[in-house]
Amino acid sequence: MDLTDLQSLEKWIELEKDIHAYSGLDASVFNTDGIRITGHKKWANELCPVIKANPKGQTFICSAAHQNIAAQAQKTKKPVIDECDAGMVKIVVPVFLKDQFIGAVGGCGLLLGGDGEIETFLLGKTLEMEECDLEKLAKKVGSLTEQQAEEICTLISGRWDKIVSNSL
Repeated sequence: MDLTDLQSLEKWIELEKDIHAYSGLDASVFNTDGIRITGHKKWANELCPVIKANPKGQTFICSAAHQNIAAQAQKTKKPVIDECDAGMVKIVVPVFLKDQFIGAVGGCGLLLGGDGEIETFLLGKTLEMEECDLEKLAKKVGSLTEQQAEEICTLISGRWDKIVSNSL
């Protein structure tokens, strides 16, 4: 069973757009291999596209965070709110149909809480970029509270329940 067996890519894109509109996060739907199933992209900030455009950023920051957090969500069968190595929030809600893991839905790209900080030193070393250039982009990154992150998990879980009930 794949995510696209339950609804079309257009409907998954609609969910991504709704999550972004609600939260400002860069929302994504992932298959069981951790690969995005849609081509839709709405960045949460100006820093993330710089990170993802760099192969080292994609591999060591973005992919590593998703793999670790998604594995935790799959294992616990519960949403996980954590941070990537750049210091931005990553939310992953596992998607199960009965007991079968079929993917994940979530978002990333904002700071969590008022005390979050972008790790510009680490990013500079990883991306081989000047830290001052990254700091300019980091200052523009928005934030959300822990409560807002929990509400996003509830939104995603509610939408998933609706998708399942509509497909049965």
